[in-house]
Amino acid sequence: MSERRHRRRTRGLTAALVLSLAGAGAGAGLALMPEASAITPPVSFTADHLPTWQTNGIVWALAQVNGTVFAGGTFSELRPPAGAAGGPQSAVNFAALDAATGSPTACRLSFTTSSGTATVRALVVSKDKKTLYAGGRFGAVNGATVSNVAAIDIASCTPKAAFRPGFSATVRGLAVSDTTLYAAGDFGTVQGKTRGKFAAVDAATGTLRAFTADADEAGRAVELTPDGKSVLLGGDFFTVNGASSHALAVADASSGAVKKTYNTFPRLSVVMDIATDANGFYTGNQGNGGGVFDGRTAFGPDFTELWRDRCLGATQNVLPYGGTLYSSSHAHNCATEGEFPDDGKRRYLLAQPTRHQGTAPAPVDGFVPGPRKLGWFPAVNGGIGEGVGPRVMTVAAKGDTSYLWVGGEFTTVATKPQQGLTRYASGGDTGAPTTPVASAGSIRPGEVQVRWRTSFDTDDSRLTYKVYRNGGATPVATVAADSLEFERRQASWTDTAVTAGQTYTYRVTATDGAGNTSAKSAASSVTVPAAAHAYPNQVRADGARLYWRYDDPVSPYVADSSDGGNTSGIQVGAPALRQTPAALTGGSTAMGFNGTGQQVYSDHRQTVGSAYTLETWFKTGTTRGGKLIGFGSATTWNSGQYDKHLYLTDSGRLAFGVYPGTVYTLATPWFESYNDNRWHHVVATQGPSGMALYVDGQLKGTANVTAHSSHTGYWHVGGDNLNGWPSRPTSDWFAGQIDETAVYPTALTAAQVKNHYGLATAPTN
Repeated sequence: MSERRHRRRTRGLTAALVLSLAGAGAGAGLALMPEASAITPPVSFTADHLPTWQTNGIVWALAQVNGTVFAGGTFSELRPPAGAAGGPQSAVNFAALDAATGSPTACRLSFTTSSGTATVRALVVSKDKKTLYAGGRFGAVNGATVSNVAAIDIASCTPKAAFRPGFSATVRGLAVSDTTLYAAGDFGTVQGKTRGKFAAVDAATGTLRAFTADADEAGRAVELTPDGKSVLLGGDFFTVNGASSHALAVADASSGAVKKTYNTFPRLSVVMDIATDANGFYTGNQGNGGGVFDGRTAFGPDFTELWRDRCLGATQNVLPYGGTLYSSSHAHNCATEGEFPDDGKRRYLLAQPTRHQGTAPAPVDGFVPGPRKLGWFPAVNGGIGEGVGPRVMTVAAKGDTSYLWVGGEFTTVATKPQQGLTRYASGGDTGAPTTPVASAGSIRPGEVQVRWRTSFDTDDSRLTYKVYRNGGATPVATVAADSLEFERRQASWTDTAVTAGQTYTYRVTATDGAGNTSAKSAASSVTVPAAAHAYPNQVRADGARLYWRYDDPVSPYVADSSDGGNTSGIQVGAPALRQTPAALTGGSTAMGFNGTGQQVYSDHRQTVGSAYTLETWFKTGTTRGGKLIGFGSATTWNSGQYDKHLYLTDSGRLAFGVYPGTVYTLATPWFESYNDNRWHHVVATQGPSGMALYVDGQLKGTANVTAHSSHTGYWHVGGDNLNGWPSRPTSDWFAGQIDETAVYPTALTAAQVKNHYGLATAPTN
């Protein structure tokens, strides 16, 4: 295994990253969950970047040895980090830097060419750590003639004159054994002899080896298996030695004879990188066009595929380290993995376990999904060139600290100017979590539900929350909960040490494993009632698992008031808060929507079972219709899959629709209109008995349809896609007020629906 694939002992994995919710309790200092540890395992590095010298161009390759990091690419100078002393230094497509300080060393090499643009695309260190091999497009190193591959004596930082293989075109990948250097690239000949895209030369002299693995298209990656018996080939190709194998193949390390072929990657997808560890190997893939594979795969020692992460976003590099697979890409859609949809945001650095813990999930579309992403989200941008951001990574150790170096096209790190290079350490976490957004509610005597949207920390997925009451300096509760950058479910704690008629205020902080603590949330006040509020108490008793009451005074959070619920809402477009009069009297408020893109979506990607109920109140005078509530595959963008929804037509009729492959709708009669500026209660159910639609406690229609779309997604209130649905309104977005939205995992009975309507104190229509 090449030196750049630095490994260390794998740390044990924690439990699956699911939200931990504390139960009811009260009392100063009550600890409901154990506190978090620094940098949530198995992540090994903080997401706090360190000061590092930078390039003025793209870094394509990294390698390391003995505390020194080598960078190759297409650039002409090194510059100190922003605000640091010193000026630019000449660095012609190569730099050597101290792993611990991020500063240049005395080693200077210049990779040039007589025509065109020189570039270094691959770097690898010999097994004895004495030689650095470089590949790319160049004709000289420090003036010494070479042909796209060079060997550098590390101790003296000089080219080795005895090593002179001649590659006819760009070399994009290198791997080395004790005796042999393997290369991948665009070349068709080596030393005047035919070698199609892959070749091997003597590691000391550069003499061409008998190894022959001729491919029809470019080679981009080459790697040795840990036992040294096989060579892993990656690239654009469709055949190797005449055998059909697209983008990936396994060849004998001595002869190049094909040992394993693959034809499971789409034709427009290529393998950009291959990395190995003791458990097998991994690929990073890039594709162009629709229906491509852009993510990562894991293979066992027998070369069989173990899992495939189908996130879209052109993976450039994969690095297994400490039980975690780090990857560089511009991931923008991980919906196939049950994670974030395409929301216009690109995530350039990701981490996930190298293996599933326990039983692997069932295949989806013929492929086992990849392990769930871990809580590690360093921020860089896409930068120059192709705008893909990071291109390559390596781990270098110095003293007791390991450093993850990242190179690529980016021009900012954590929104600050920093080009081409950055690095992260195994310790020294300094970034605090975001401040929680909290609210408190009480619907019956003797208890207050304190709930908050979990915070985000770039390198800790498990955070510790402390709840403070009435301005006290000592927390009354401590709760641990998990969150990720793209999924921040609600956490809550129930205070049972409260007195009816009294008003209480609550604030919440978030602390990571290193002790970095956020500011306190804004204070949230609540008065404990002397008697239970009939309507919300019954909604909770009937089993709602999402209950948005819209009483919160803060943005963008909408609290889930269900019993033990964790599906809070996120406001989009700044809907109007605390609108009165609401559907219920007694201090409750509603939310106002303007009909031009304002909505609330649930911060919890999920599936919906065979039985469910949708319930909400609304008031409007619009003649443009709009969606009241529905289930869609996207968050802030229009969903591509959408059903299980209630919408209003231009004439004010209500429709309930599902799509189990065909559109089915129930609608209120043509002579009934509900855009009369009065509050109306609408309920839709589906289950073993089919569909039912109720308005103001009365059954309006049924249908013997028991199925719906099985996609994963998010609940939306106030709007989402309605393209293709019967009587589609002029606007997909609702203009008016919405209140008391609930979703249940069962189909409410007609008696329950009528009871809910009767318990409400809104005027009877």
